[in-house]
Amino acid sequence: MPFINVKTNEKVSGSIADEIKSSLGKAITALPGKSEGWLMVGIEDEYRLWFRGSDEPAAIVEVSVYGSPAAQAMNDLTGRITDILTDNLSIPRDRIYVSYFSTPDWGWNGSNF
Repeated sequence: MPFINVKTNEKVSGSIADEIKSSLGKAITALPGKSEGWLMVGIEDEYRLWFRGSDEPAAIVEVSVYGSPAAQAMNDLTGRITDILTDNLSIPRDRIYVSYFSTPDWGWNGSNF
């Protein structure tokens, strides 16, 4: 039940958004028990975003997950997400933040797991 939300100040075309979505579907397997079959992805492009006082290309990625993945798994996913954004949007690695939010409660289909 993961959700990955990408916010970037870059413009993201439909084809690039689809490539990012597909790549994130593969990347989420870095977290044990997670798969594209349960992944929801959001991409907010042309987001007003400044980092280090500059509006040069940057991104903040929020990963919400049910449960508590191991630190190493999250580190692996961070690397994969960073590679996806640098490959598809040419955002420098040092201008990408990835944050994680885990919860023991997750609702779907009218009730909680």
